[in-house]
Amino acid sequence: MNIMDFNVKKLAADAGTFLSRAVQFTEEKLGQAEKTELDAHLENLLSKAECTKQWTEKIMKQTEVLLQPNPNARIEEFFYEKLDRKAPSRMNNPELLGQYMIDAGNEFGPGTAYGNALIKCGETQKQIGTADRELIQTSAINFLTPLRNFIEGDYKTITKERKLLQNKRLDLDAAKTRLKKAKVAEARAAQLNTSQPEENNIMVNVSYVLNLLHVKWLKSEQEVRITQSEFDRQAEITRLLLEGISSTHAHHLRCLNDFVEAQMTYYAQCYKYMLDLQKQLGSFPSTFLSNNNQSSSAPVQSVSTPSVLASASASLPSVSNSVVTSGISELKSSSGSRKARVLYDYDAANSSELSLLADEVITVYSIPGMDSDWLMGERGNQKGKVPITYLELLN
Repeated sequence: MNIMDFNVKKLAADAGTFLSRAVQFTEEKLGQAEKTELDAHLENLLSKAECTKQWTEKIMKQTEVLLQPNPNARIEEFFYEKLDRKAPSRMNNPELLGQYMIDAGNEFGPGTAYGNALIKCGETQKQIGTADRELIQTSAINFLTPLRNFIEGDYKTITKERKLLQNKRLDLDAAKTRLKKAKVAEARAAQLNTSQPEENNIMVNVSYVLNLLHVKWLKSEQEVRITQSEFDRQAEITRLLLEGISSTHAHHLRCLNDFVEAQMTYYAQCYKYMLDLQKQLGSFPSTFLSNNNQSSSAPVQSVSTPSVLASASASLPSVSNSVVTSGISELKSSSGSRKARVLYDYDAANSSELSLLADEVITVYSIPGMDSDWLMGERGNQKGKVPITYLELLN
């Protein structure tokens, strides 16, 4: 019975406090009550925390979109994370594309140029898929997790303490309002008491009311002191938490460096894989054009294909550079011919060019007016233009 009585009293006290806060908040909004303002430093800290929270959420969500563009996959990962279960392992897009290419290459025949090229591309795509998986895993651990911990941990604590501070401020201002009203009522009673009424009974009543109002005034004054102390204490707690935002920024900076390093590693791996693929699949540019049924005249081809390969020639083995420099220059300045070994397969884009197979040996020579990136090649009774970046001149 005592416990129930205590619960009822506590419930009534809580209801009274809530009602007092609601009245104070409403009167502040209507401009009918004074409001205790926070100091400028605390306001700046609150603004900084709110700004940090908003931008952290945006960066975190967009990073998730970058790492996993498929919204359905993101939703699935979210549910598995909430259920504390590991999501089933599935092929990502590069791995799936690579597997399709390998299957198609085996279907067409690994011995054919197209089938072999598909298998090589598929293997490279699988390597990129593995690198992509490593990027996602590293970024999730080193970047996304710290950001999420701030939103779901530190900032929730700040929000809780900030709400408590708001309640303490409302309690303080409500107590100040009651004290102000008690002072006004006591002043009016005192003024009535000094008017010296004739009837003694009225005098007694006024004295009683005056004493009652004085007691109420003292109680209100004590309540203001208590609520002011609680407000100051809560303001200090909130300030200490908010000052930790600077440490949060420093921690997120380290996480950002880790994310950039993970991206750098990923793109460097992708570049290496594609560069190796380009070395194996030197005929990719012309094959791309012919597969899209685009008519390519000799002048256009002389600009496009060799220029694409020339951009990567600096990264190719030194033998290619020697071919492009001394050997080619000597051949172009003379009217003779040389033997050359073919480095990569090449599919002719039109009838003026000669298709090549890797490791075969052909005869090459230059004719006046020919583009600097091309030579004439002969294989038996077949001849046509060949790109110099596919050749290694033999002594």
